[in-house]
Amino acid sequence: MAEWDIRKLQILRTLRERGTVTATAEALHMTPSAVSQQLTNLSRQLGVPLLEARGRRVRLTDAARLVLSHTEPVFEQLERTEAALAAYSRGEAGEVRVGAFSTAVPALVVPAVRALRTARPRVTVRVREAEAAEAYDLLAAGDVDLALSLAAEAPSAADPRFTQVLLLADPLDVALPPGHPLATTPTLTLTDLAAEPWIFGGSGPWSDITRRACEAAGFSPHQGHSASGWTAILAMVEAGMGVALIPRMAAAPRDGVLMRDLGPNGPVRHVTAAVRRGGETGRALAHVLGALRDAAVVHATPVTRA
Repeated sequence: MAEWDIRKLQILRTLRERGTVTATAEALHMTPSAVSQQLTNLSRQLGVPLLEARGRRVRLTDAARLVLSHTEPVFEQLERTEAALAAYSRGEAGEVRVGAFSTAVPALVVPAVRALRTARPRVTVRVREAEAAEAYDLLAAGDVDLALSLAAEAPSAADPRFTQVLLLADPLDVALPPGHPLATTPTLTLTDLAAEPWIFGGSGPWSDITRRACEAAGFSPHQGHSASGWTAILAMVEAGMGVALIPRMAAAPRDGVLMRDLGPNGPVRHVTAAVRRGGETGRALAHVLGALRDAAVVHATPVTRA
């Protein structure tokens, strides 16, 4: 029977996700030569080639992919084992590391932490702010236990590494200067604003969300100005420099900006929570996830629980 080494399998798994030996080494805090040596040893132990050269890079062989497909349940079971041990040894206590995108921190994470201080005082939450896409990288690397992100940035629902939960559909309102000709239109739609200069980031999730929302309404938005921070965006709207989509969860009242609801068929962004598959059985993690779900109710109609 072949000798199985979990650490070496983790290295192989990380290489599949990161794509290069260098990126794998960085993610696992190893040197590239150490990564290569460990994978060479694993190949020798299993008696099959795991890597093949493609120019200056390497790719996983079919044998390597076969190995990973059959060992994925092992990683899931190890997550379950760790969760069970934590529940056994600490009871209701535990530490949960949460990676969350910027607007989710004050809107969801902070209210959840406050609620847990009363309901579960022995559950500790450590927060790490991260870009929406980065949160999943942190989760995969084991640097956080729960990732708050956007569905638009999430891996496929079929990804075996994660269990994903849709928390809420956060409506996107349009920000207008109060004197805008359409400010008092009874039923405002995105199509009404097709000819306006739009303000959004040059790249990243918010740029993608704005473009997709406008394109779904039948037009491609003209980017009048580029900004990624809500303070800058709202200041430019107030100055009459353009209009912008603002997630309701992120909107802060501003005297010189009028926020208009785009109706029941208006665009939304979906906020998700994700954990490593198997980790959701940990009681502390379940308490944090429950508190986040409760906090989501305040901001929008939550997605129905499965």
